[in-house]
Amino acid sequence: MRCIFVLDILNGAVVHALRGERKRYRPIAEFSRIVSTSEPVALLRTLRPREVYVADLNLLTGQGDNLEAIGEISKWSKAMADIGISCLADLGRLPPSVTAVLGTETASLSLIKEAAAKLIRRGSKAVVSIDMKKGRLLASDPVLANIEPIDVLKILNHLDLEAVILLDLDRVGASAGLDKPFLKAAADASENPLILGGGISD
Repeated sequence: MRCIFVLDILNGAVVHALRGERKRYRPIAEFSRIVSTSEPVALLRTLRPREVYVADLNLLTGQGDNLEAIGEISKWSKAMADIGISCLADLGRLPPSVTAVLGTETASLSLIKEAAAKLIRRGSKAVVSIDMKKGRLLASDPVLANIEPIDVLKILNHLDLEAVILLDLDRVGASAGLDKPFLKAAADASENPLILGGGISD
């Protein structure tokens, strides 16, 4: 099983994400019984995960960035990052060692196709995140906005991707567990490897 450690970073601090309600996010040290710091690299030094997914919440909300922190993180762990990519030029903002995550929240379908092809030419592959809330796709692209998540997976079968993330924001940080029927349908529909985001429970 591929288990990926998640760092949601806001204003330089790792935060506790809850159901995608970003205004309520607070530094992780206020909630954790394992770590006493919210500084990303210090946290990695303590926990030493092999692989990390980073969400730059500043870039995702258009309020600055945490690109320097992402660069430092990539020196400690294999990293992928969602920096709110909305144009091809954004790919160049990530260090070459960091896998670009193209989220439907900010990337259009045409951009996803262009970026995936460009990364293949550079000898790497993209990760696409199917971002969902209340069972619907979160999409800035009108082409994607009215498509069901399962149908998006089928469209993505035409692309050579490292993986597709299924990110249900309603389950993030909520100990809500898995949506097993949806996960089975997704596994049946996708020809790309799948990563399930959120929904961890006891």
